[in-house]
Amino acid sequence: WQLPIDDDFRDQIKSTVADIKNTGGSQGGAETAGAFLENFVGNTPWLHLDIAGTAWTQEKTAKKEYLGKGATGYGVRLLTEFSTMVFQ
Repeated sequence: WQLPIDDDFRDQIKSTVADIKNTGGSQGGAETAGAFLENFVGNTPWLHLDIAGTAWTQEKTAKKEYLGKGATGYGVRLLTEFSTMVFQ
């Protein structure tokens, strides 16, 4: 499913001191990230995985013993398997 990237999100990354900024308002984080990235990809097909909410843990919990405190590595296995399937 393709998230919409319309002018509202493009407006959020406008800057008065730079060409664009890599953060938007408080809403539409994935869409504003897409609006930022589209400035660099040209006609190349691309995707953005919004994993910010799962990329870091503040503390170790019994619910997820496999995760320690800090970076989770979330998405690494997904990208490895995807790349293997596509490029083999």
